[in-house]
Amino acid sequence: MAVLVLVTLPTLLPHHLTLGPGWVLAVVGVVAVLALLVVADEPGTRRALVRWLGLGLTTILILANTWTTGRLLDDLVTGGQATSSATVLLASGALVWLANTILFGLLFWELDGGGPARRPAASPPPRDFAFPQELNPEISPHGWRPVFADYLYLGFTNSLAFSPTDAMPLTARAKMMMTLEAVASFLVLGLVVARAVNVLT
Repeated sequence: MAVLVLVTLPTLLPHHLTLGPGWVLAVVGVVAVLALLVVADEPGTRRALVRWLGLGLTTILILANTWTTGRLLDDLVTGGQATSSATVLLASGALVWLANTILFGLLFWELDGGGPARRPAASPPPRDFAFPQELNPEISPHGWRPVFADYLYLGFTNSLAFSPTDAMPLTARAKMMMTLEAVASFLVLGLVVARAVNVLT
């Protein structure tokens, strides 16, 4: 569902903010999701194939959203097309911010502890994030494990507070990912609000 939202959001943005026609990313995303579902259902499929397909799709989404964020920031600084109307500006800023939030939640989910397929294993790779339920097992149900909603909430709170609020980053790459998200969110929110006030006045 998160991927479908991410590939749909560019179709709602002004054309100059997207990397090519918005429908292209939507088609790529739907095809990739269908391929993942088919491969995952085949008996005997190695987990590595599913993981690499998932990471490949996430990479495509990151590249497309990086382009969109860069274009929006350029418009905000130079007074480009997206700043001609306060309504267009606020809508574009909200869509870019939402896409960044969901994308980082997806990235955290894909990378933490080797990914969703390896986290439940008996000997998973080291974890990138520590959730409150893991630090205090007595407050959580027996056998609790983080699901995508937990990583989405992590991405959401980090993009608003610019810092961890419940799950703590444990590794350098987790800290760098959270730093990148916080900086991108700060720039988008700060510049959009400032420019919108300028346009309105």
